[in-house]
Amino acid sequence: MTNTEANSVLITGGNKGLGLETARRLGEQGWTVFLGSRDEGRGQAAADKLTGVNVIVVPLDVTSEESVSDAVRLVRKHTDRLDVLVNNAGAPGKIVPPADATADELRSVYETNVYGPVRVTHAFLPLLLAADHPRVVMVSSAAGSFAVVTDPAQPVSQMHELAYTSSKAALNMITVRYAQALPQIKFNALTPGEVANHKFTATDMNNHTGQLTVTEGSDPIIELATLGPDGPTGTFIDRLGPVAW
Repeated sequence: MTNTEANSVLITGGNKGLGLETARRLGEQGWTVFLGSRDEGRGQAAADKLTGVNVIVVPLDVTSEESVSDAVRLVRKHTDRLDVLVNNAGAPGKIVPPADATADELRSVYETNVYGPVRVTHAFLPLLLAADHPRVVMVSSAAGSFAVVTDPAQPVSQMHELAYTSSKAALNMITVRYAQALPQIKFNALTPGEVANHKFTATDMNNHTGQLTVTEGSDPIIELATLGPDGPTGTFIDRLGPVAW
């Protein structure tokens, strides 16, 4: 069946946390939700929680070319276009001190946080370009901002590690370069927190130590996913507004 009416969104890492909350919020607005989950069973369990939502579980491991190709084929069975891609899947790494960090530690985090979004975006470009005004939302982090990390008042400035923060800085640059090269698609990045208030969202990734709920943290995801044709591209925001790079 070809979906020619409802907005459609693919959310990577959609089976929990920010991804699942984004699926719930867009689904309740009538969107068709392609819920990407590395584990199909967990994806189905998450989908079962989305009462009244048109949700299709998509087995999707962003680190695997084969998995991503299979995901494209599955999505194509349901729609001839994709309005929004939310690159949400992420890995925190082991927060290894820089003196102890190895290339392998960085590589494992980059596979999910950097190569994953590129792999998925590249694979879904044809479906995105078939939409009237497609959007790609990159779930980044304030930890990827040079301005934030070099501010002694920000807690992340004291998080001494290499993999996660540098991977999100790379994702931010990738977002800008996509936005410049593909003006027909809106590419924007966000951090699910409040930079000015030194707050971040409680998720599994931080052992639920954040001060914001997943609903609050997903606010900028929803904002960027629902941009109109005249909305911005190549920006970095949180739920309060623009964030310095």
